[in-house]
Amino acid sequence: MSTIYVFPGQGAQIVGMGAELYKNNSAARAVFDEVDEALNEKLSNIIFNGPMEELTLTKNVQPAIMATSIAMFRASGLPIPEFVAGHSLGEYTALCVAGAISLADTARLLRARGNAMQESVPVGMGLTSVVLGLDADTVRTVCAESDCDMANDNCPGQVVISGLKEPVEMATAKLKELGARRVMPLALSAPVHCRAQEKSVEIMRHEFEKVKIETPKSKWISNKTCTVIENPDEIKEALIYQLTHGVRWRESVLEMVNLGITKAIEIGPGNVLSGLISRTTDKIGTEKLEI
Repeated sequence: MSTIYVFPGQGAQIVGMGAELYKNNSAARAVFDEVDEALNEKLSNIIFNGPMEELTLTKNVQPAIMATSIAMFRASGLPIPEFVAGHSLGEYTALCVAGAISLADTARLLRARGNAMQESVPVGMGLTSVVLGLDADTVRTVCAESDCDMANDNCPGQVVISGLKEPVEMATAKLKELGARRVMPLALSAPVHCRAQEKSVEIMRHEFEKVKIETPKSKWISNKTCTVIENPDEIKEALIYQLTHGVRWRESVLEMVNLGITKAIEIGPGNVLSGLISRTTDKIGTEKLEI
């Protein structure tokens, strides 16, 4: 019986997340202050006060969700776990918790990642949508026909598609014809995990040259391979790979079962991952960290 800590990605954000922790917990306050210092700006002010439009910009929301998740973890006093995993940007949070990347470097990497993603596809030119009620293979086929990509395989019956706006809209029409229960655009300022992000790969490769990645103290389950990766060079390549390739969350959850994990604690804003895990398997109990 093993426990894993899981950390959310974009979409979990709300204005005001972590504000009470900042006021009442010194460990949490230190996290937000360190992230502000690393970025040389008051990101915490945007997190706590908004507006939502500014928080949702990918350059802000990525370090913001990470900072809130790390603040919750450090305020909780929980030990470093045997296993960690994260959804998309949550992979960086998981590696920070596992001691593989420092908090300041994690904040700078995610700010650079957000900027690179937006630079690759300017606001309004991309689209990311969630598809409900169809299996991943069907969605993957339609994406290939429409020149967009399957960005997330989240759980049975829920996948995400992403790319330039027109191809995603074309895929949306086909998916509805095939019986999708719903295809709903997500509030993201840049498309994620798709070939449209090719430009961001070289940018982030350069950014990673400035950062030292240590061997994680926890076993980190990668979105790329759905297996544990511990080698720092392989971790870097997996994080770069995920810019242009989909998040294999459903398969990662099934690997958690194979590894004997019986409990997942979700740490961060929202409870999206707990729901995805529960819809994928009944062999892992879920708990949302409340602080």
